[in-house]
Amino acid sequence: MLEVFRRFGSIQFDPLAVAGRNHDLVLHARVAGYDPAWCDLLYERREIFEAYNKGLSLVPASEFPWFRATLSQNAPRVLAENAEVAERVIQRITAEGPLSALDFERERGTTIDWFGVPMNTVRAVLEAYSVTGVLGLARRDGNRRYYDLLERLLPAHVLARGIPLREQLRHKLLSRYRAHGLLGIGGSDIFLGLGSAKPNPERPEHPGRTVLREELVSDGELVPVEVEEVRGKRFVLKEEVGLLEGPAEPPPSLAFLPPFDPLVWDRGLLGSLFQFDYVWELFVPRPSGVGVGTCCRCSSETASSAGSSRASTALEARCRCWAYGGRTASRRAAPRASSTRCETRSAPTCTSQARSVSSGHRTSQGRDDCFSRAPKSVTA
Repeated sequence: MLEVFRRFGSIQFDPLAVAGRNHDLVLHARVAGYDPAWCDLLYERREIFEAYNKGLSLVPASEFPWFRATLSQNAPRVLAENAEVAERVIQRITAEGPLSALDFERERGTTIDWFGVPMNTVRAVLEAYSVTGVLGLARRDGNRRYYDLLERLLPAHVLARGIPLREQLRHKLLSRYRAHGLLGIGGSDIFLGLGSAKPNPERPEHPGRTVLREELVSDGELVPVEVEEVRGKRFVLKEEVGLLEGPAEPPPSLAFLPPFDPLVWDRGLLGSLFQFDYVWELFVPRPSGVGVGTCCRCSSETASSAGSSRASTALEARCRCWAYGGRTASRRAAPRASSTRCETRSAPTCTSQARSVSSGHRTSQGRDDCFSRAPKSVTA
């Protein structure tokens, strides 16, 4: 199991469990016979740990030094603006051990959450300390988080290892390409937490994502490819180029994908490559006639969508998602008699969904079934 985490770089954590927790669904879609108890056991043993990489994620504990730095200016600001609360919080945790926000009197301040609602200042301080590497999550009771000093949670040799910011950012940048499999150079929130593409004058140790990506290409870690009818270059890992040269036909299968699955990070690619629009109704109104359900593979041959609230016709089969009280849905109809599988255990990234590759020149290929046969060709 640890090898799976290393292969992905990190797996985003989310405590909401509709059809399952996000990280469990990510693993279940790729690891045959996956049991959520496996991940829980790794967490209890501190072999995986929570760190920020695009969002709160599970990473191998041994790689924590590469995820420790943050470019966020919000966390230091929260601590500075609430210095008295921050001091009381850290003193009590130092003396008493793991505590949650509910172990403190509620404090009101200027901090608001991402819905614009005033946030408990104690909770904001606890989260800021975790982002800045002072505290870590000791355990969870349901969705309640208990924080403790980081030195009590991870081995001393792990915490003692200092990794320059540049190397940390390069490692995290590569982890995004590793998890998705066919990313380009941009995206709304794909590279969140890695700073701008250009150098940051205020952080001279950060050369910008463009320079870091070019270094990864120069070192052979990333290989540029072109996807037919998709604008811009894409990049695959050097060890996955073979998947493009001779992709194996995956057996028919069914798997649920959570809203934060790496495969659906690049919504533009989903639309242009697989004719699948991934829309969060939390921000975008639901298209008329589209049902509510859980993101999954749905087969138009069966004229229904697994987990959906109503049957669909063969030309109207759509994948549906639900998250944070909002809903996501596809607005595009799947081709007749196609199987719009979002993922297979034998092909865990977008790289392995591409079906043909040619060295040195583009190739053309007619559009076949949406996922059982990819509609594009890829040129390395």
